[in-house]
Amino acid sequence: MTGYGKAEAILETGKITVEVRSLNGKTADISLKTSMLPKDKEMTVRQKIAAALTRGNIDFFITFEANAADSAKKINIDLAMEYFQQIQELGKKIGTSSLLINNPNDLIATVLRMPEVMDAKKQDVITEDNWTVVEACIDQALANINAFRAQEGEVLYKDVTSKVENILEYSRQVEQFEQERVEAIREKILNRFAELKADPDPSRLEQEMIYYIEKLDLNEERVRLRQHCKYFIDTITNEECPGKKLGFIAQEMGREINTTGSKANHTEIQKIVVKMKDELEKIKEQSLNIL
Repeated sequence: MTGYGKAEAILETGKITVEVRSLNGKTADISLKTSMLPKDKEMTVRQKIAAALTRGNIDFFITFEANAADSAKKINIDLAMEYFQQIQELGKKIGTSSLLINNPNDLIATVLRMPEVMDAKKQDVITEDNWTVVEACIDQALANINAFRAQEGEVLYKDVTSKVENILEYSRQVEQFEQERVEAIREKILNRFAELKADPDPSRLEQEMIYYIEKLDLNEERVRLRQHCKYFIDTITNEECPGKKLGFIAQEMGREINTTGSKANHTEIQKIVVKMKDELEKIKEQSLNIL
């Protein structure tokens, strides 16, 4: 969901720039960080963003660079003349009229510094007349951020699927220790009986041992883990917005990995389980950035 898109358009009064930034988010949390957008257009823009980007923490910006002529300040002549006349009247009353007459430039400079004499032109940047151009600029910025997301998505797809393949490979590695693990469990039980100097019935002991070893069998966990991994790959490959579902599948993968670890009773298998957990955590982190 992370991305950035930018587009520009030329209006009669200057250049407008639209920028869109997006970060991970469970829903479409849209923030319009501009005062230029007319109130009656805000809902339209929000709907555009939500439709184009689906979800994420999204910041939307509009900035404007005015033409030189349009950005120039304007002298409020009527107000300036009013100040000028009042200053002259004041000069007459306090006896400094000759000073004002001999220094007209100083008087003008004084008048120009008076409040609101120099006003920048104030006008709406976005109007009904140029809305079509502005809307096209917004659409282009959204298209650009989606193009950015697509590029990031290709990299993300390769990274996440490779980690799922790593988990499958680690799961296959568990199998090579299975026979060794069973023998170790059997030997541990027999040694315990020897320590206790017990003499159990061989037939009953064998039945109980088989039952105990079957409870610690890891085959079901490996089968379910392979199924979850396949489902994960199918989902990320074929569904348009699989992000939330991938999170649920990753949780199921985690359950099987955790159960494998709790039933392992074998040092090497425990090491493999740690590696699988490490890969799964990376998958979970990356899944948050998938739509």
